Amino acid sequence: MSAARPLTTLRTFAVIAALPLLLTACGYGAESADDGKQAEVAAEGKKLSVDEVKIGYFPNLTHATALVGLQEGLFQKELGGTTIKPSTFNAGPSEIEALNSGSIDIGWIGPSPAINGYLKSGGKNLRIVSGSASGGVKLVVNPEKVKSLKDVKGKKIATPQLGNTQDVALLNWIAEQGWKVDAESGQGDVSVVRTDNKITPDAYKSGSIDGAWVPEPTASKLVAEGGKVLLDEADLWPDKKFVITNIIVRQEFLEEHPDVVEAVLRGSVKTNEWIDTHPDKAKASANQALEKLSGKALPPEVIDPAWKSITFLDDPLAATLDTEAEHAVQAGLLEQPDLKGIYDLTPLNKVLGAEGKGEVDDAGLGVE
Repeated sequence: MSAARPLTTLRTFAVIAALPLLLTACGYGAESADDGKQAEVAAEGKKLSVDEVKIGYFPNLTHATALVGLQEGLFQKELGGTTIKPSTFNAGPSEIEALNSGSIDIGWIGPSPAINGYLKSGGKNLRIVSGSASGGVKLVVNPEKVKSLKDVKGKKIATPQLGNTQDVALLNWIAEQGWKVDAESGQGDVSVVRTDNKITPDAYKSGSIDGAWVPEPTASKLVAEGGKVLLDEADLWPDKKFVITNIIVRQEFLEEHPDVVEAVLRGSVKTNEWIDTHPDKAKASANQALEKLSGKALPPEVIDPAWKSITFLDDPLAATLDTEAEHAVQAGLLEQPDLKGIYDLTPLNKVLGAEGKGEVDDAGLGVE
């Protein structure tokens, strides 16, 4: 990324920012009706430098660090008397908008919206301060229509959203096969159908799509409907690791309240460790949190395989974010970006050091 051009995104990304209004009923993020009450009851002890911290995340298994950490009180324990005000989102662009407007201070989010949000603000509004999850993305197909990878040509494959992390990954994989697809329209040797994860299983059952490149638990929902995992995206990456979820923060909040950011990061590190040492309890906790948010828990045939495919970690896997940005450039969705400064891992490495853990690397994309 050294030979970077000005920080300009293509009009495609302007379209992406508007998509959540079309694809989700919650618009720019919905706050759970009882979240505030729960947070106020939980908060006790000495306040940090701010009365409350506004945290955003998705009701997805790939955001289980937030789900479990909030459910088990691990974040609140680190924040003491500083209240947590949580909000949930259905799409990355809507969470970025909430961050830009100050509606949230810290959030769990995927790499593509983090990159886009950073570039759209000229590198002035957000920082990635930690990793959270890797993996959990699969290409699931109708085995009666698609029996091998070469059979994907000519088929209709869904992704969650134009220009989102899975969309970019599929477009890159298609290009590596030597096939052609127009990134914006999704038309070409493969028909890329942008479909909200909420309706993808129904689209699959109706036969309007032949498969989908999607994150968990949507992938396992498709398998439960008779789909077959044709490709696990982890197999395409070195060491089978690639960033799927990061933690971002408003730069102003990081500068004014570093103690709060460190407390949230301590909660994240301790939550990931608890998930690793108590996988079954953590899975149950995540499912309980999802049930509270959506009104319905995931059945065992969905959550069990989905949970196994996700790795929860503190390392942001910065080199893979750089690669994902390059994939977006090659797909024509992004001009060559300058991502220098997108990371500030100083507070995370401070927390990791205090916990006796090794430091993580920003792949040369850290703030100076």
